[in-house]
Amino acid sequence: VQLQASGGGLVQAGGSLGLSCAASGRTFSSYAMGWFRQAPGKEREAVAAIRWSTGSTYYADSVKGRFTISRDNTKNTMYPQMNSLKPEDTAVYYCATTIDRIYYSYFRSGEYDYWGQGTQVTVSS
Repeated sequence: VQLQASGGGLVQAGGSLGLSCAASGRTFSSYAMGWFRQAPGKEREAVAAIRWSTGSTYYADSVKGRFTISRDNTKNTMYPQMNSLKPEDTAVYYCATTIDRIYYSYFRSGEYDYWGQGTQVTVSS
């Protein structure tokens, strides 16, 4: 499975940015897709996740109400949407997927087997 993330860039605080994460490779049967970020000097943290079959979504408190994710099953693609961006949202954003069930938490990076290359999002003040 390969994940290709795109859509990052530079945006002013208060602005919006949409990303995409497309999965390809073996017959794709994802259980869940996660969305993570890592800011300079900080650990990778979970932003949101989506259960593929049901579309159920989960959000970290830091982004709840500002970020949303959706998916297109026909395109095997997840669409993170970031609104009301803040400078502290600046990070490299990664998508990840697992074809196995989630055992502990959608926000636990170890649950995910396949990772995209990351895309830079920079929010200027």
